[in-house]
Amino acid sequence: MKRSPLRMLAAALIVAFGYCIVAAMVVVNVGSKSVTGSDFVEYWVAEQQIVHGGNPYDPVTTLQVEQAEGRTTNQTEVTFSPPVAFILALPLGYVNLKTGYILWTLALFTGFAASVWILWLQHGCPNTLLHLLCFAFAPALICILASQLGIFFLLGVALFLYLHKTWPVLAGAALLPCALKPHLFVPVAVTLLLWTISTKAYRALAGFLIALVCSSALTLRLDSHIWSQYAQMMKTMSVMSAVSPTLSAHLRLLIARNAAWVQFVPEIAACGWAAWYFWTRRARWDWMEQGLLVLLVSVLCSPYGYFTDESVLLPAVLAGLYRARSSGRSLVPIAVMCGAALIEMGETVRLAKPYYLWTTPAWLAWYLYATTGKRAAVEATGGAASLAS
Repeated sequence: MKRSPLRMLAAALIVAFGYCIVAAMVVVNVGSKSVTGSDFVEYWVAEQQIVHGGNPYDPVTTLQVEQAEGRTTNQTEVTFSPPVAFILALPLGYVNLKTGYILWTLALFTGFAASVWILWLQHGCPNTLLHLLCFAFAPALICILASQLGIFFLLGVALFLYLHKTWPVLAGAALLPCALKPHLFVPVAVTLLLWTISTKAYRALAGFLIALVCSSALTLRLDSHIWSQYAQMMKTMSVMSAVSPTLSAHLRLLIARNAAWVQFVPEIAACGWAAWYFWTRRARWDWMEQGLLVLLVSVLCSPYGYFTDESVLLPAVLAGLYRARSSGRSLVPIAVMCGAALIEMGETVRLAKPYYLWTTPAWLAWYLYATTGKRAAVEATGGAASLAS
């Protein structure tokens, strides 16, 4: 399909404008307390500790380093991510805080823009500017502003969706960033494993395992005690004591506040559903159809998470936009949802507040509303083709 030069120019200008906004944001924030107050500082300190022989999970040392850089509170920021993919941010260990913040912020925005472009390609380069609405997706915007990891999960998922048929090894390797918050993707991992066995697509799984082993080995080469340090941190930091804005966490509050296991019940149920959902559709499985639904349910049922983690759901939201447009369905629902999320973000509502409980169910509801007829048609067609063969 021939694309209008004016549309392409408009798209390029919008992206360039976005880069200007990010550059301005970096200039304003560098040298201010907002850098040491952002989540970026915990990643920077962790990489500094690894490179210089320290313990990246030691809260005392971490707080000392943060305060030496200008942090004014006594509340330390220690990363809870396992050390399997630390190598992705290793360059932060060789630069100062300000330089690292600039590089990190630009990497986040570049990853976001690349993800939108990849998803646009995956949908066949439609002659529409709907994909530019992704730059108004609040979880991704606040993820960049808060210097969080969600953009890299989004990029990994986008690359997997684009490459899994043609370059399966690279597609699997692209999922490495998701290992930094594995609790968000357990039902997806169950589905991926069953898909690998059912279709004998072992190269995708091999790509992920190779990337995981290489990353872990390089991290161990720098810090041979990192796994024991991680285990000690998980025991002492009470990771599950904080109440995150997830349905699982609030289910625990309703049933038994001190029973952390309750938060994992929805995820276990989601794993069972994902296994059933895949197995009953294995002959016609499409990651761009059924796979996106599994991703939505996986994040919805995660034991803990934050609004920024919902950045990874952008492929499903965008797919809903394209499907709604092609079927003539109204875009008002998603406009209202995105507008409300932007208002919350603009009001600087804290990410741990329960006011964000509605967002993940909203993205799921949008996807179901926009794609139900399309998915049913695809499944029926796939089923007929399977019978014919």
